[in-house]
Amino acid sequence: MLNLDGVTTEEFLEYKGRPLVRHEHDLYYGDLSAKYHVHMIIMSEKEVKGTSVPDKIVVQLIPKGSIMPEKNIMSTSLTDALETADAWLERRV
Repeated sequence: MLNLDGVTTEEFLEYKGRPLVRHEHDLYYGDLSAKYHVHMIIMSEKEVKGTSVPDKIVVQLIPKGSIMPEKNIMSTSLTDALETADAWLERRV
């Protein structure tokens, strides 16, 4: 799998076998060359035992070649956001 810049996904973290990339408050999940990928935006964070943890995340399903999301939700945990993203991508394989 390649991202849009032609970089192999072996250079990225993975969640359930799909690439997961974070840049500042944006997370990208899935293969960017596939029909769909998920864009997550961390809207706010909270402190948990001295560590900053995302607590409000916008999750968007993006079709290839589009900037407009097909679906979007607000999640209150990173785990829920990733599970939603994985379910959306799994249904579109």
